[in-house]
Amino acid sequence: MEDIKAYIESGILELYVLGDVSHEEKLEVEAMAAKHPAIKAELEAIERSLQMYAEANAVEPAENLKGKILNSLVTNLADDRIFGVKQEDKPEAKIIPMQGDRRVTIYKYAFAACFVLLIVSVVALVNAYRQIDQSNNQIAALQSQNQKIANTVSLKDSEIGVLRDASFKMMHLAGMKKSPASALTVAWSPVNKKVWIDMATAKMPANDKDHQYQLWALVKGKPVDLGVFDADTTSKDMKEMKSVEYADAFAVTLEPRGGSPTPHLDDLMVMGK
Repeated sequence: MEDIKAYIESGILELYVLGDVSHEEKLEVEAMAAKHPAIKAELEAIERSLQMYAEANAVEPAENLKGKILNSLVTNLADDRIFGVKQEDKPEAKIIPMQGDRRVTIYKYAFAACFVLLIVSVVALVNAYRQIDQSNNQIAALQSQNQKIANTVSLKDSEIGVLRDASFKMMHLAGMKKSPASALTVAWSPVNKKVWIDMATAKMPANDKDHQYQLWALVKGKPVDLGVFDADTTSKDMKEMKSVEYADAFAVTLEPRGGSPTPHLDDLMVMGK
């Protein structure tokens, strides 16, 4: 099988189709084609390729070329000097067979093979780039997911720390006139200056996109901003607010989104000492 492959790749088949082989080589190629179907199939493929190439690169002769050839023939036939030359006096024409350069033929097919290999390589590189890009996207998605998991674990650890820390005081803020059914639990540690709100047990009306709830600490009669939050009935987590060391009471008002420098008491939702 290797001998047949090497014979096909030697270039002898292309030279045979072009008629650029000796008589012995011609007989050899025909014998090999008769003996091996693979060689015969390769010969037929080369013949088809050359025929397609010739048809694709055919050049139509100029319209005035036919007239020039006919005029030349008439002129030569009318020239008496041509007929006056004896046959025996004519110098014997030397026929020099044109020998094609095998190297040119081999280089031509080598160039074609290199061109095909280049196209295959480019396609392979494009596919490899797409696969790498998809892999990078998957890695980025996994990293984002891992970061979310890490953040959730960290939050749960902090929540457990609040429950285990005896310095935290649990205060229940009851609903006011604006919203009697509202309620919110605040966990506050004067020692750690930490304030958390429990979203799992919160009972706050849903706020619109233009408003947020704002937590306040009453420190010696003055309200101190502890941050804003949205009413989320699906959340089961605790939310850490701004720190405060001392507070007489805690309250929540409904404010424009982002919070206000001072509370609007008309929108007081819950309060607790």
